Amino acid sequence: MLEKLISIVAEQLHVEESDIGPETNFKNDLNADSLDLFEMIMALEDEYDVEIPTEDLENLTTVQAVVDYLSKKGIES
Repeated sequence: MLEKLISIVAEQLHVEESDIGPETNFKNDLNADSLDLFEMIMALEDEYDVEIPTEDLENLTTVQAVVDYLSKKGIES
């Protein structure tokens, strides 16, 4: 799941995949603003067929946080 997520993040935030790792923070490391994050979450929802409620977004600050969140939702890959 991590590699696929990195690919999605790179595409949505217009950064190189090599700049992204598990501990990468979307705002601090990739300079993502709220619109960038919203578009990224929409792409993740489409890709993994899951709904991510707005109140959960504040906890999804790093790539690993998203991986853990999706895993808890029962998404394997």
